[in-house]
Amino acid sequence: MQLPFPGMDPYIEACQLWDDFHHDLLLEIKGALAPQLPAGYVVRGSERTYLVMGPAEGQRQEHRFWSDVSVAATGTAAAGTATVSPAVPASASEVNPVSIPALVETEYREIFLEIRRPPPEKKLVTCIEVLSPSNKRSRSKGWRLFNRMRRAYLAGQAHYVEIDLLRGGRRMPMAGTWPDSPYYLLVCRKNEAPLCKVWRAFFTRPVTPIPIPLLPPDADVTLEIQPLIQRIYARSHYEVDIDYGQPLNPPLSAADAVWLQERLQEQSRSPAD
Repeated sequence: MQLPFPGMDPYIEACQLWDDFHHDLLLEIKGALAPQLPAGYVVRGSERTYLVMGPAEGQRQEHRFWSDVSVAATGTAAAGTATVSPAVPASASEVNPVSIPALVETEYREIFLEIRRPPPEKKLVTCIEVLSPSNKRSRSKGWRLFNRMRRAYLAGQAHYVEIDLLRGGRRMPMAGTWPDSPYYLLVCRKNEAPLCKVWRAFFTRPVTPIPIPLLPPDADVTLEIQPLIQRIYARSHYEVDIDYGQPLNPPLSAADAVWLQERLQEQSRSPAD
């Protein structure tokens, strides 16, 4: 099945397919850029890894515990006389075991791409990030590690490309206002940092091609993301896992909700209609 949207499919995120899509998109970007790079450049995958202690995936963050059982003496006793309090039947909550989830250690691996000079120089030229939910989970460990690296690039350490095809989560902090669009593509050239160029991206229209900067005097190469999205969707048969009837979160604007409903109705019609 072909991608049912002109741009990004928001249901890939909503139906828990993001990890698979993210992995494939980075491979597709690498495959699209490698043939375009002039001699003296290579594109390589890299990763950040970190550990987080917390509840297992899917467990609630809040748990209720029964307080310790307290013992108190009742009645009075004459001097020199021992008194035994009558036994009080234990309640079910005091006898039955309590289920308490343990903290588990989870390893996170975040993959990104780097364009570098080949050995022996190995100079970093451009970093390309496709954001994951962990990057947009504000104040989390993953957010802090990603933001630290991001700040270095936005200060001019190297060219930087950021692709956000997730509607959920919080966008990274900027001095200006992000565009009013569900997705965005950002390019920060080393010589222009911290000024960034940002392109809006939608599910209602094809994703705009963006320039990938190299070192002068070499010209930019062009990354066309929309054909990569379409190729991944067709190859992966995402339609078998996606429920296009479920509501999206975050909710759509009124105009986008109308457009989406009309689009899905068109997709559901048979060729005879």
